[in-house]
Amino acid sequence: FTARCASQPVQGGPGERALRTFPSARRLEASNYVEEMYFAWLENPGNVHKASARASLFEKRNMTILTWLVSVILISVGVYEAVSSPLSKQPGALLPPGFYGLLESDLDKVFRLPTTTFIGGDESALPLREIIHRLEMAYCQQIGVEFMFINNMEQCQWIRERFERPGAPRFAPRFEEFLQRKWSSEKRFGLEGCEALIPALKTLIDVSSGRGVDSVIMGMPHRGRLNVLANVIRTELDQIFCQFDSKLEAGSGDVKYHLGMYHRRMNRVTDREITLSLMANPSHLEAVDPVVQGKTKAEQFYCGDTEGKRVMSILLHGDAAFAGQGVVYETFHLSDLPSYTTHGTIHVVVNNQIGFTTDPRMARSSAYPTDVARVVNAPIFHVNADDPEAVVYVCKVAADWRNTFHKDVVVDLVCYRRNGHNEMDEPMFTQPLMYKKIKQQKGVLQKYATALISEGVVTSQEYEEMVAEYDKVCEDAYTRSKDEKILHVNHWLDSPWPGFFTFDGQPKSMSVPSTGISEEDLSHIGNIASSVPDKDFTIHGGLSRILKARAAMVEQRVCDWALAEYMAFGSLLKEGVHVRLSGQDAERGTFSHRHHVLHHQNVDKSICIPMNHIAKDQAPYTVCNSSLSEYGVLGFELGFAMASPNALVLWEAQFGDFHNTAQCIIDQFICPGQAKWARQNGIVLLLPHGMEGMGPEHSSARPERFLQMCNDDQDVFPDFAVRQLYDCNWIVVNCSTPLIVFTPKSLLRHPEAKSSFDQMLPGTEFKRIISEEGPPLASPDRVRRIIFCTGKVYYELARERKHRGMEEQVAIVRVEQLSPFPFDLVKEEVERFHHADLMWCQEEHKNQGYHDYIKPRIRTAVARTRPVLYAGRGPAAAPATGNKQTHLAELQRFLDTAFDLPGTSGEQ
Repeated sequence: FTARCASQPVQGGPGERALRTFPSARRLEASNYVEEMYFAWLENPGNVHKASARASLFEKRNMTILTWLVSVILISVGVYEAVSSPLSKQPGALLPPGFYGLLESDLDKVFRLPTTTFIGGDESALPLREIIHRLEMAYCQQIGVEFMFINNMEQCQWIRERFERPGAPRFAPRFEEFLQRKWSSEKRFGLEGCEALIPALKTLIDVSSGRGVDSVIMGMPHRGRLNVLANVIRTELDQIFCQFDSKLEAGSGDVKYHLGMYHRRMNRVTDREITLSLMANPSHLEAVDPVVQGKTKAEQFYCGDTEGKRVMSILLHGDAAFAGQGVVYETFHLSDLPSYTTHGTIHVVVNNQIGFTTDPRMARSSAYPTDVARVVNAPIFHVNADDPEAVVYVCKVAADWRNTFHKDVVVDLVCYRRNGHNEMDEPMFTQPLMYKKIKQQKGVLQKYATALISEGVVTSQEYEEMVAEYDKVCEDAYTRSKDEKILHVNHWLDSPWPGFFTFDGQPKSMSVPSTGISEEDLSHIGNIASSVPDKDFTIHGGLSRILKARAAMVEQRVCDWALAEYMAFGSLLKEGVHVRLSGQDAERGTFSHRHHVLHHQNVDKSICIPMNHIAKDQAPYTVCNSSLSEYGVLGFELGFAMASPNALVLWEAQFGDFHNTAQCIIDQFICPGQAKWARQNGIVLLLPHGMEGMGPEHSSARPERFLQMCNDDQDVFPDFAVRQLYDCNWIVVNCSTPLIVFTPKSLLRHPEAKSSFDQMLPGTEFKRIISEEGPPLASPDRVRRIIFCTGKVYYELARERKHRGMEEQVAIVRVEQLSPFPFDLVKEEVERFHHADLMWCQEEHKNQGYHDYIKPRIRTAVARTRPVLYAGRGPAAAPATGNKQTHLAELQRFLDTAFDLPGTSGEQ
């Protein structure tokens, strides 16, 4: 048979091929196993294995079994028969009775209904013809339902009741038409063809609000975004219209169909206040999905909503992107993980049945664009978007599902795109027949108005008055927008931080607070880090040795990296600041150095997190191993960090090299987020980095890429102290911008990579530069070279300097804060050793690492009075060699260059 379905590929596509081979192609899942076996038996009885059972169970003419099979088949394939596309006129031809082994006369026989169906209402038996008719009405009309793959009987029965029980199953167009009249040459990615999205979202929000939800966080692509802002979020129309006239207040800004919004309003249906947040997002489709989930999780966490009853998320998707973008799959697989679940997301697919100019048969291999949702057993409702009442009903069911089971659900709004990809695009070039059919389609408002008028629900005059009233609202807002002098950025924040910034968007404090803590706190946190709270908790013998080593360091008043991290996190928790650390293997640490989660050696799944036992009134500490995902998980943590400035949210890459699979989050959200959307975020990225002979994929966190995205001017020396302080310190201290930390690997266990408690006591603060503290200070006039460096290479330089006996001739200065660049402190170091030449040394290759960023800034710091030499590896395409001997030879070569004082090696 031929299925006519909204999202079915065009003839010859993979979806049709799958249907033609239905008996063998479908998965043998628990709920459809019997029908699969029956299909196979009809084709050839030899295809089905023999089993010991009563013969009557396998008689072809057993009417009870055949009746049940007819029901199961109709429920399963009804989704393919449903007229869920506005561009389809008739349902597909249902299979003839003979296909089921039935005679025409069998259709009038009465059969007792199974207890699993709801089609009978108060009746317990029906003629087979009526059974089939009622199932067709439930599953083969304007709504197609996919749920038979769900392996939970309670959930399946819940869905069946909503669609089988007898009797079960507006101004958006005017807004789009107004925009078209006023700005006909502007791109706005209108909603024409899927105007039913507006009542769909309103229904989801209203029903959820009635169930107790008071905050909804939404993410969506560009199509229909302005309409959603106007008619769902209820953004002031004059502010939307301002976006068409380019009255920017501050920042670089973004196109109007990317901006976010945060709005609290009264829900008139439920008489309850509700907060709606539409997240700003880039053109990179689906990239906002994990960000929305992270922000939702954070809001649930901060308000104690452990079951997702008060805060929820709605994600909107396009059909091509939903099937094509891998981050969709990554995000779905976070949905049921304990540290990431948001207790159910409602997904709404605006199914245009096209992706820009690409037909479905070229865009996906699955029958539906929504098949990815099957991996988490989410029910999928396909609905004809030209039937507003069917859309509203499906959305009520979806909202009830989410609020009942707290699991994901998908609403597939099968529609069309009246214009091209945007208002300037000509779709007839590539889809001529499709768009001939679309041009013949009346708009959904016109269709629905005609139906209501014919039924006497409203009169023509009432309808025209309502349309005129809305047009007047738009005209009045348009007039007001002309009086606006600037576009207020703070009107377009998707995640405001009340009380954190001053009126003009700047942090309240210009001071750099001390970050030190008391000796008592250091000792207390150190003791927690080196012990097990429960004495009956049995830990691994190797871990016991690690804890004893920590205890010895506490006794000696020193910290290695792991213990210092414990001190930092613990002190924040004690002050009431929530700390969340996630990443692959983050609980133990990739290099087995952290061990923040202890595992009982004799009791399965029994764990202990000592850091949650620091103080009675401390903030909670969340540390969690993530799924094997970078894109999805980093996006999630970015969203989590948006919710509050009073938290430390960290994402750690397993190796720094692997962050590039999350490059979209870094390039589109982390780096430009504040400039584009006035969005503040204090996310911290921990990226293990270091050239240690481990090959090109386990060496470099690509610092050059992060530095290339920084916006401090390499040619401008900040001209006054307050500006230097502004640029270089309190931005990080006040946690209003992201922080990238290139963390150590081999230094985790390096005997010299330790700090004294004295460097952490009250009055201490972060050092942007660590000055030379050795012999060069005694006789600065004898110093012939200052080597600036950062990271692990310092220890190799220090060892080589000592080996060559050049400790009085060479000063080594460590640049700890690379950006914003510490121009003032570099200048002080150079002036201290005024006879020395200057060199930048790095272990990375010359075209990578820090060289291209650092060299011009050092030159600016010294007013270009001296050249800056280079010592490091030469240019290369790969980040590191995979050969150990080559690695060591490269290391020795650049160390020789670094200490070759008479020569002039390196680039001037």
